[in-house]
Amino acid sequence: MKFCWSTLRVNDLEESLNFYQEIVGLKVDRRFKAGPGSEIVFLGDGETKIELMYNEENKNVDMGEDISLGFEVESADEMMEFVKEKGISIHSGPFQPNPHVKFFFVQDPNGLIIQFVENI
Repeated sequence: MKFCWSTLRVNDLEESLNFYQEIVGLKVDRRFKAGPGSEIVFLGDGETKIELMYNEENKNVDMGEDISLGFEVESADEMMEFVKEKGISIHSGPFQPNPHVKFFFVQDPNGLIIQFVENI
């Protein structure tokens, strides 16, 4: 068995696409209509994908505070500067619980917590 994707329901597809492409660096794998007022976009070029699901009738997406997605970066410090330049606030951190890892959190346009982690 392999893990295929995580599905994220989004309030604004274009805003979410911009975040995951420009900030996280994911590429669109495929994009298609999924019925009237619905559209799906898969992002990522590896085995595991992120699926953004938009439905114009569902405008109340609630991600909650207990789920996050983590992405590895080369430098947590450089990534913090990058997100700040893009007008994205740091949700929490940076943290360095041991000499081998450093990370911080931001929120995507729907309130999902995104972790950027540097393995030192």
